[in-house]
Amino acid sequence: MEFTRVDGGVITRILPRKNLLIRPHMANLDQILFVVAAADPAPNRFILDQLLVVAEYLEIRPLLAVTKTDLAAADELTTVYRAAGYPVLTFDPLDPAPVDALRPYLTGKITAFTGNTGVGKSTLLNRLNTGLSLPTGETSKKLGRGRHTTRHVELFPLEGGMVADTPGFSSVDFLSYQHIEKKLLAECFPEFAPYLSRCRFPDCSHRQEPDCAVRQAVEAGKAAGSRYQSYLEMYRQAEQYKAWEDK
Repeated sequence: MEFTRVDGGVITRILPRKNLLIRPHMANLDQILFVVAAADPAPNRFILDQLLVVAEYLEIRPLLAVTKTDLAAADELTTVYRAAGYPVLTFDPLDPAPVDALRPYLTGKITAFTGNTGVGKSTLLNRLNTGLSLPTGETSKKLGRGRHTTRHVELFPLEGGMVADTPGFSSVDFLSYQHIEKKLLAECFPEFAPYLSRCRFPDCSHRQEPDCAVRQAVEAGKAAGSRYQSYLEMYRQAEQYKAWEDK
């Protein structure tokens, strides 16, 4: 949408929409930076995998940022997702170098920062642009998760593009707004791509069928078992989906 400001906003042109997220409410994203903490709060890989699948389905480029690496090792976590084909950057609050490494990914792009409450999205944005001074909070020791400091989606100019700071979430209820058919799920796991055409059956669900190349790849260590378990759970949920529930 383009507008002219003359003591207010005047819409002059409606531009095409290439993608849309219902919650948080955003459109025309080039990429999503999924921020996950190595600890405090502990990473929930199933939630992360669900988010990555939604991004793949909507054809929005996913990136990963692992924060708080001073609190816990993140080597195994980063290895799994780099092997799956995702750019992964790690951030230690005492080391400024990774922040500068993130800047080229943001140049000229519209990027949403999203992740579980308390993982440090606003903190990371403040490090990228010290002039933002976004409010940040600590993880609640009683609840084991972060306190909401970002209340709404807000866009900021950065690196010749735009970044959106989004409210943190403590559940994945917003995923119900984006149903993905079970037959399309496997295509949303990029590490499965080399094997999808090698299964004995063209309609293989990659669960129990004989000569399933995806399952063989997992058994051979060519695809992460944790990611495959996420696929199986998402497939199970997709089987239970009823179209009338959306209404």
